[in-house]
Amino acid sequence: MTSFVDLGLPDSLQRCLRSEGITHPFPIQEAAIPDILAGRDLLGRGPTGSGKTFAFGLPMLALLSGAPSRPGHPRGLVLVPTRELAAQIRERLAEPAAALGLRVLDVVGGINIKRHKTALAAPVDLLVATPGRAQDLINQKALFLDAVRITALDEADQMADMGFLPQVRRLLDLTPAGQRLLFSATLDGQVSTLVSRYLLEPVEHSTAPARAAVDTMAHYTFLVGTREARNEVVLRIGARRGRTIMFMRTKHGVDRQVKKLQRAGIAAAGLHGNKGQSARTRALEGFADGSVPVLVATDIAARGIDIGDVSLVVHVDPPAEHKAYLHRAGRTARAGHSGSVVTLVMEQQEKEVAQLLRKAGVDAQECKITPDSPALAKITGARVPKKKAGA
Repeated sequence: MTSFVDLGLPDSLQRCLRSEGITHPFPIQEAAIPDILAGRDLLGRGPTGSGKTFAFGLPMLALLSGAPSRPGHPRGLVLVPTRELAAQIRERLAEPAAALGLRVLDVVGGINIKRHKTALAAPVDLLVATPGRAQDLINQKALFLDAVRITALDEADQMADMGFLPQVRRLLDLTPAGQRLLFSATLDGQVSTLVSRYLLEPVEHSTAPARAAVDTMAHYTFLVGTREARNEVVLRIGARRGRTIMFMRTKHGVDRQVKKLQRAGIAAAGLHGNKGQSARTRALEGFADGSVPVLVATDIAARGIDIGDVSLVVHVDPPAEHKAYLHRAGRTARAGHSGSVVTLVMEQQEKEVAQLLRKAGVDAQECKITPDSPALAKITGARVPKKKAGA
């Protein structure tokens, strides 16, 4: 079995990883790290949770070590679609960077830009940024990309879905033609164009694509009939043990659902684009430490959020298209853990959901649900009432 010792990373990085109990790389890390250290452009294909942060982050830090950075002039740049992903990458790379004497900073929207300008007044070696905030800082002459020698784009397909690629292209055009890395779950048209324009003869490494057909993931469609019945099922599921992510289509739906759960005495938090950064951080921290077992979210949480041991994903609102189903489902059954995915289906949604699951390649167990259904009891961990003799 390959270890990080075999991949050519600096000794100080290896010691840092060992201190965290990390000795063996994930497949994408084993494949990508030597090529990045060799200076190759790289195209990585794989879903969130496959180990991409260390796959690009560790060799980037290794390549940046041993040279100074100037204030406002980072030498490494990571562009990401969401604030949460930026914070997650910065947190994962902070200790390895410190082991090499390097500084990592994240700059994102929703934070007072003065704080970022102050932070950039000191040397920053690796900058993790959302495209809009990076451009704002450039416009205010607090950030310059002329010293960037290595750039990574993470979740490039989500940046395309969110309309960020014009901003990404403008930022890449400001960087020297150095080493470039791109990671994406899929290679749709816009992402493919980005690859051909900015990556030079990239080596390609793929992990398993975003999919729902894994041995440790079970899929169910719960036919609940009416909205009132659905609401009752949601409350019963919310009261179960373990981490649960519930997905809604709209921000208002998230807020309403959180209030319903909280009124029933269930600790729940919401996550959507209109939440302030402090509220989003509190929600994720509470969900990660278990004090808030239910996270209710729009699709923003389906991508780029890597929280372990989520045992259940519930589509309270079925997603609009099959790719969203796969990315939502991918929040559970990660890193060898088992998990379940439940889609709640009202009568008028049955045809739509059947088509969605066919496109997603999902064979879900269909169950008509009542409060005493064995399928519901299996999900919630409740006991199924025994029928009385002669009943």
